[in-house]
Amino acid sequence: MSSQVVIQTEIGDLVVALDAARAPITVANFLRYVDAGRYRDAMFYRVVRMDNQPNDAVKIEVIQGGLGMGEHPNKLPPIPQETTRITGIRHSDGVISMARLAPDSAHSEFFICIGDQPELDFGGARNPDGQGFAAFGRVVSGMDVARTIQQLPADGQMLKQKISILGVSRIER
Repeated sequence: MSSQVVIQTEIGDLVVALDAARAPITVANFLRYVDAGRYRDAMFYRVVRMDNQPNDAVKIEVIQGGLGMGEHPNKLPPIPQETTRITGIRHSDGVISMARLAPDSAHSEFFICIGDQPELDFGGARNPDGQGFAAFGRVVSGMDVARTIQQLPADGQMLKQKISILGVSRIER
């Protein structure tokens, strides 16, 4: 049984089923942020579309949220990376995954795939190190909200007006 969380935004909610059985480290990290209220002040701030990555040979489509790529007092230390080779969770439409720069550097930032994104899997060509990203669940309700966010006006890949995340909480069943 997977746990579910709701990501409440100013334009609608996304319900995400987390796959703790296949990605236990990544899910535990995400839930540490959720349970401690560390996603207060979080936002969706980056959108990657076919039309805004001119210097990337390998194109992807995602929306990215969290506490931002810089320093933030709510960030916890980074976690070991559970690659898709380990978990078997592929970057398909609606999958949530941890953003990172180098392997084992993910902490608070996450992204949601818009459409299938196999180049983000282990061995994919989007990241030069070939490690891909750590997928850990899937949006089960609210992909219309994710698609709306992805189409908002942006300067390059940064939203002109960030979308506030009002809260992230577990859904009790």
